[in-house]
Amino acid sequence: MTRMTGKKTTGSSGGGPRIPGKARSSSAAPGQRNSADDAQAVQTVRAKTVSLKTSRGRTTAQQKWLARQLNDPYVQAARQQGWRSRAAFKLIELDDRFNLIRPGQKVLDLGAAPGGWMQVALKRGAARVVGIDLLPIDPVPGGEALMGDFTDPEMPARLMELLDGRPDLVMSDMAPNTTGHSATDHIRIIGLAEGALDFALEVLAPGGGFIAKVFQGGSEKQMLDSMKRVFTTVRHAKPPASRKDSSELYVVATGFRPERLKEIKEHLSFATDGEKDE
Repeated sequence: MTRMTGKKTTGSSGGGPRIPGKARSSSAAPGQRNSADDAQAVQTVRAKTVSLKTSRGRTTAQQKWLARQLNDPYVQAARQQGWRSRAAFKLIELDDRFNLIRPGQKVLDLGAAPGGWMQVALKRGAARVVGIDLLPIDPVPGGEALMGDFTDPEMPARLMELLDGRPDLVMSDMAPNTTGHSATDHIRIIGLAEGALDFALEVLAPGGGFIAKVFQGGSEKQMLDSMKRVFTTVRHAKPPASRKDSSELYVVATGFRPERLKEIKEHLSFATDGEKDE
């Protein structure tokens, strides 16, 4: 079973017990009054150096990670502006650059916990936003939060039912728990991204878009080549909110062409049948 790990949270807002497979909805808007100003919020944060009060019970690595989090301007801006994670700024910056989220769209977020990307999509005008994760997601105002596995065979129909149709945009900020071994971590995140892509190709509306996190490492080229066959435009980008010491990139594809997918499948089927005849 594909493991989904959503965006890391800057805090928890509580919430009652979750029923697997049952969606919840609610409504509100974080960020600036004008969405165009959201990305600038981090520049207005008054950076205060925060020191750990105690290191008791923490390893050196844990202390360094926590100190970095406490002093990260994106983490501080997310808290001040009401975003559920610093990762919200990554989507904000990608959308400012590529104009991915448009008013009235239906948006699906894979590995959505804690809900920061759902917040961004709703704030920027998406009509329907559904997020799914193996982890529980506290209600996202205006969206539908579903606890489950998108690889379940019944999930495509379930998610499209919640969206009331095919999504115009499929997003994935999923990442595996890292091992510290770069080659292994790269293979694992590419596997998650490819799973998200396979799902997107099954459910996307014609002309739709796809965003997914990958790590630099070489094997993402095959995935990009596949995407170029079925999307009009395929690019990759590293938003400013992505830490400089991180190897993460985002693949951004727009203009889904389902007829090309059908042609490719027919071609592969024909080639396979030809091999059998030989």
